[in-house]
Amino acid sequence: MKNPKLLEINIRLLLRRFAVDNKRARLSDIPITYWENLADLGIEIVWLMGVWKTTSILIDRCCFEEGLMQSYNRTLKDWQRDDVIGSPYAIDKYEINPELGTKKELLQLKRTLNQLNIRLMLDFVPNHLSAETELLKTHPDIFLETTEDVLSSDRHTFYRPIQQPHRIFAHGRDPFFPAWTDTIQLNYFNLNTRKFLTDTLLNIAELCDGVRCDMAMLTLNNVFGNTWRGVINEYLHPKPPDEFWHSAIAAVKKDHPDFIFLAEAYWNLEWDLQQLGFDFTYDKKLLDRLKDGTPKNVRDHLRADISFQQKSSRFLENQDEERALSALGMEKSFAAAVIISTIPGMRFFFDGQAEGKKVKLPVQLGREPKESKNITAAKFYIQLFRLTKNEIFTLGEWELKDALPASEKDRSNENLLTWLWTYKDLHCLVIVNYANTTSRGRIKISTSGFEESLVLTDLLKGKEYVRSTNEVFYSGLFVELPAFQIHLFQY
Repeated sequence: MKNPKLLEINIRLLLRRFAVDNKRARLSDIPITYWENLADLGIEIVWLMGVWKTTSILIDRCCFEEGLMQSYNRTLKDWQRDDVIGSPYAIDKYEINPELGTKKELLQLKRTLNQLNIRLMLDFVPNHLSAETELLKTHPDIFLETTEDVLSSDRHTFYRPIQQPHRIFAHGRDPFFPAWTDTIQLNYFNLNTRKFLTDTLLNIAELCDGVRCDMAMLTLNNVFGNTWRGVINEYLHPKPPDEFWHSAIAAVKKDHPDFIFLAEAYWNLEWDLQQLGFDFTYDKKLLDRLKDGTPKNVRDHLRADISFQQKSSRFLENQDEERALSALGMEKSFAAAVIISTIPGMRFFFDGQAEGKKVKLPVQLGREPKESKNITAAKFYIQLFRLTKNEIFTLGEWELKDALPASEKDRSNENLLTWLWTYKDLHCLVIVNYANTTSRGRIKISTSGFEESLVLTDLLKGKEYVRSTNEVFYSGLFVELPAFQIHLFQY
């Protein structure tokens, strides 16, 4: 897919909205009008986060640590113990959580979405499974096992599962943070593990159209080896000659060539993962630069090779990030939303973003706070989503432009981020003043094919501007924009 629009939805929260008389809603209870509305807004991929079966016995053991309870207090003032339902990333096994629905219901939902030209994306968590997964009974060899000495030295990272009390395993972890105690680490130097997970992906591919792969870089040979150096038995499991993703993605694409792989990725490993077959990788660096607010840094980021950009997933928020309205404020977040919606790559949005929600909810909670709908944000996003359904933003050719100074002493042109989309005979010039002050500049664009005047229609404001083609060609189109304001000129 080229430049698709993705919406992440926490399915456990969504179903709560459709509950009737306190009766738990299921996938089949979501009205088709809900999905039709998303299709009308141009959503092409729905990522349902949290559909898989988890392990309830871990909730009391792992979900009431002091730090987590502080986050519950901040985000859901009246939370109760029953609201804590465990992390969706501590997966027992890749079967739909029976509290949400059945395999039949999931397949019916996929058919419904596909009929609306929406693809269904689900989670794949390659690094770990639930600390008490049922697979400990049937496939204990796929996990990272260690010795009593290692356990004695670090009882936070290593443990004895209830189901295997005489064996010691590692919890899943990111090398820069403490281990996640509700998980068990998979051993990527074990070829049996790789085969098991490849088979798992092939099974998942029968249920959906793509997977979002959690912390995809953790399974890379060098990352995995460095994280678990001294724990891996390298005589029994030497470093494999190839990367897991290369063979696993190829295996899935052989049977499902249009299946989409989206990688959550950091540490400048995005390009490496793209080369291994990922269709899209997270672009966290762009989010950081948008938060920093320096237009030059954003512009420089967008000078990357177009092949990299087309596989980058641009976002302002998700379940791990602060809400855009809280992090950036209204006007700046709207300007940033226009940026991620009108550059090449995947345009990634989070449920609640278009309603102006401000609360970032811990994934362990199954109830969200009541927030008033932000009418201004809702109107803005509806307009933006519908405008960017236009084929020019999905099928067109994109070109980054530089705004020139409007006068010798005025350098505010450096605040203007601008690019041009071209599709058939249609052009769209996007100009964003990404600064908290009025900015001016001139932008040179080709006027070939136009006569004496150029009529520019601002799609956001519905205004028309008539400019001399000679002036635009020789001096550049003059633009003056207040802080964080935008022009979407179609001509």
